[in-house]
Amino acid sequence: MTTSELCRVERREGGAVWVTLSRPEAKNALSRALNLELARVAGELGGDPDVRAVLLTGAGDAFSAGADLKERKGVPAAESGPFIDAISGAIRAWAEMPKATIALLNGAAFGGGLELALACDFRIAADTAVMGLSEVRLGIMPGAGGTQRLARLVGVARAKELVLTGRRIDAARALSLGLVSRVVPPGELARAGQELADEIAGCAPLSVAMAKRAIDEGVDLPMADALALERRCYDVTLVSEDRNEGLRAFAEKRPPRFTGK
Repeated sequence: MTTSELCRVERREGGAVWVTLSRPEAKNALSRALNLELARVAGELGGDPDVRAVLLTGAGDAFSAGADLKERKGVPAAESGPFIDAISGAIRAWAEMPKATIALLNGAAFGGGLELALACDFRIAADTAVMGLSEVRLGIMPGAGGTQRLARLVGVARAKELVLTGRRIDAARALSLGLVSRVVPPGELARAGQELADEIAGCAPLSVAMAKRAIDEGVDLPMADALALERRCYDVTLVSEDRNEGLRAFAEKRPPRFTGK
């Protein structure tokens, strides 16, 4: 795994990988170059059997201020496709990564920055974090999954309340809405994220991947189709080596040694 100036990647013991957006001078705004790097990193981590969980955060005092609007200034609408494709592609790559992903909101998460966090499986926020999908205040709208993922996460009415007003909310309000799962003091954010990553890393990697797929792909299906999908994912784990190891470990009263096979 390579690290760039825009996106730092750090492996830690136990299979956790930390990815840090590294444009603190721009509040980690999502430039086209950074988005392309995020997509590349997601692809590499997603295919790495040694990776158990991925944590995403921002350098400095912001998670991400969103799309780099300064970069797009003066770009005609007809020529903005490559920039829009880059941010949508990066966020989609993180949403589709077959690893558990944890966004650590260390500060502001606006627009595309919040859309990136919404593409992760978990969101933990510092109690000083502020977030929002404020695109309608700029004459546009969320276009990288924000309208869809937020509505599925917090419900249609609450999503409309936030999106149609462009309102910014604090971490406490985000917790009450279910937008984040936990709020901690800034100094405890890294520890909270690592603890969750360690808990996930103790589970069978293939089981985690299949369970994530069943949830993500099944949530919008009719129940019968969703249950059929769940069964197909279950059957993958049923014939795995990790399933046999889990049964042996249970019988022998010891921690399992999962390999992801």
